[in-house]
Amino acid sequence: MQLHQPLRIGMIGGGEGSFIGGIHRMAARLDGLFEITAGALSSDKEKARASGAKLGLASDRIYTSYEEMLSNEKKRSDGIQVVSIVTPNHLHFAPAKMALEMGFDVIIDKPLSFDLKEARELRNIVTKTGRHLALTYTYSAYPAVMEARAIVTSGKLGRLRKVVVQYPQGWLSENIESTDNKQASWRTDPTRSGASCCFGDIGTHAVHLAETISGQHVTELLADLQSFVDSRTLDDDATVLLRFDKGLKGVAAVSQISNGENNSIQISMYGEKGGLHWSHEQPNILKILWPHRPHEILHMGAGNSYLHHETLANLRTPAGHPEGYLEAFANIYKNFAQTIIAQKNSLATPLYQFPNVHDGFRGMALVDAVVKSSKNGSAWTTVEKS
Repeated sequence: MQLHQPLRIGMIGGGEGSFIGGIHRMAARLDGLFEITAGALSSDKEKARASGAKLGLASDRIYTSYEEMLSNEKKRSDGIQVVSIVTPNHLHFAPAKMALEMGFDVIIDKPLSFDLKEARELRNIVTKTGRHLALTYTYSAYPAVMEARAIVTSGKLGRLRKVVVQYPQGWLSENIESTDNKQASWRTDPTRSGASCCFGDIGTHAVHLAETISGQHVTELLADLQSFVDSRTLDDDATVLLRFDKGLKGVAAVSQISNGENNSIQISMYGEKGGLHWSHEQPNILKILWPHRPHEILHMGAGNSYLHHETLANLRTPAGHPEGYLEAFANIYKNFAQTIIAQKNSLATPLYQFPNVHDGFRGMALVDAVVKSSKNGSAWTTVEKS
């Protein structure tokens, strides 16, 4: 890739007190491919101004609404080129739609939208405008996950049979949404979170991980959603049986009431010849499981030439120096930026992997099917195709 100036990015949401805004900014800056130059960082005007000033944004590029930011930046010769949306779920669609239609590329903190109807429209807008949209399904951007996908694609494990993916958390094991916990209050509110809390928030991560590694899509599912905490409207626990389009069968067990757990996502996948296992708690290790010989332990690291070329392209440190959540998050921003830069310079676009609008649509289709299945007595339910 030829030398270039960093892409200018404007952020919507992510002001003071934001859970994820700071993560997005660190990820965007890590490889020097983005420069945050504008922001509409809060719906509260005073907080928006204070947050922008704290980030060192020029005073005339601190906005109090996303409409103002997009309109003003579009007129500038040095205006933003990319929009990052880090608002709660119900505030994803409108700014994404406006930004895409005005010619900006967009990156959104997952999920793509509030519901499946909005996801369909955003998918159609991306197709119509030719703009790029990335979604931060972060776990799929860990190098070990990329290596797992390469191993499956190579056929080393044979025809896939079974996948088990788990994502236990414990932070919603009590009714903290009735306190001042901002993250709990909107995630458990159906008017802001959507039709699902637990599965929509972390279950989509789990199934996206399974689809990413296997290269298969879920076609049918059977779901059991539970709300264990009294007075909670949305689910805080989900168990889902999965059928994939090429014969793989699986189960996703996700929970936000598993006391003592943080973000212990892990996946095991088994084929006719062997299996693999990856755990977020040891993110730089991939275990390859063989039936008649010792297991292989693959260590991620920029110097490990036995790794797949795509894995190596998403590593920054030598073996033994761990990379984690921020680096995986940054891989999405990096690959998104490289795709935009290649297009801007009329270059042949290499294979820069990042979750896109179709992944986002699939996430919303999964949520829709999971809720329908659970409400219908845990009946097998078809997932809408992307």
